[in-house]
Formats: sequence, C-alpha cells, structure tokens
Amino acid sequence: MTQIEQPPAPAGPGHPPPGGLPVIERMREWRSRWPAGGGAAVFHTVYLDIVERLAPAPGRVGFGDRETAALLGVRCAERYLWAVETAAAGGRPPLCWRPLLPYRRHPGVRPLQFALSGLQAHVGHDLVLAVVDTCRTLGCDPPELEGEFERVGDLLAVLEERVHEELMPDPDALGITDPLTHLVSSWSLDRAREAAWSAARVLWRLRAFPALAEEFRQRTDAGAGLVGRMLLTPCR
Repeated sequence: MTQIEQPPAPAGPGHPPPGGLPVIERMREWRSRWPAGGGAAVFHTVYLDIVERLAPAPGRVGFGDRETAALLGVRCAERYLWAVETAAAGGRPPLCWRPLLPYRRHPGVRPLQFALSGLQAHVGHDLVLAVVDTCRTLGCDPPELEGEFERVGDLLAVLEERVHEELMPDPDALGITDPLTHLVSSWSLDRAREAAWSAARVLWRLRAFPALAEEFRQRTDAGAGLVGRMLLTPCR
C-alpha cells in the first residue's frame, strides 16, 4: 500500500500522527505560539474558530461519528496540524508548507500573503489527501462525499473572507499597480477547490497503483507549493 493508503508508524511524509490530543485541543495549544497580528496567527485563529464549529455537541460522540461531525473537515485540520507540528519539531513537512517558514519574518512579505499561502497549501494539498483519508475511513468513493466537500469548501471561504477582513491593508493605501493588489486578485479559492476535488478523485482511482499514486501525491504537493511560493513574492 502507498503512504497515502496506509501510514507507517511513525507517520511518514504527509501523514498526521496516530493518537495524540483531539484536533481542537491541539489547535488551541498552538494559538498562542504565533506572533500576534501575523499572517500565521490570524490564519490559525480563524481556522480554529471554524474547526470549533464542526465539534459535536457536549455529551455526544466524537469526531469519528459521521452524523455529529464533518469528518472530512477534521481530517483537513489533522493534515494542517501535522505540517505545523512536524516543522516545529525540525522535521520535513509537505513541500507546499515549506515556503512559509523562511518567509515568515521577511520584511517584504505582508501578513495577508502568508495567510493566503497557507490557505493555498491547505486546499491544494491537505484537502486532497483528506478526501482520500475520509473515503478510506468510511469505505466510500469521493462522489459520496461531494456534499461534505462543498460544506468544507464553504467554511474555507469564510476563512478566506475573515483573513481578508483582518489583514488586507486599507484600500486607500493600495493602488491598482500595488503588487499586493495583483497577487490577491490572481489567486482564486474557487479554482483551488475545483483543482483539489479533481486531484482527490484521481488519487483515489490510483490507489491500486501504489507507485503512480505516490508520484501523483508528490506532484500535487509540489504544485501547491509552487503557487504558495508565488503568493509570497515580496511586495515592498
């Protein structure tokens, strides 16, 4: 089986570690670790708020119950946390997350760029693998998850909107020729979601061909990272 289908122990590239604290607890622990006001802090705080919306009501079963939680959304959050925790431990997170680390304190990269680059990595890579994770867990095919996929996509759209609200500079301070204006308008969450859905369906179909599946995963990771790096182009 490929890394995608059956994570080794310990977890290999691109895989959330087995066990550990629940997603929300892990995300709350990370909330205070990012520099206040930075793109990473805003992305993480808003994302945590969205994940908390997915939590089952007190006294009900946990995230494994399909009726009380959006399993796909939780698998996405696990992928994100795996990347963050791996990087913090000095490991090698997925390629799409690596550009964010060296640019985090670059004086020419604005917080909004960092947040959008994180969103690109999350949609272009994490969401793709989360669909495969969820299909494997539930024993279903991607078309059966399309409604849940759209729901997660709607929540990510809320994340994007709030990131813009908190980090986009005053329009009066930006001109139509400002590089940030160009970068923000050149990236589309809708297009990224469409590409992620296509990639997830292809990856699921390739599960019977381990070598091809792993190659496709790596290329998906690299492609998401390329777009993310472009979003981090210094703008000042």
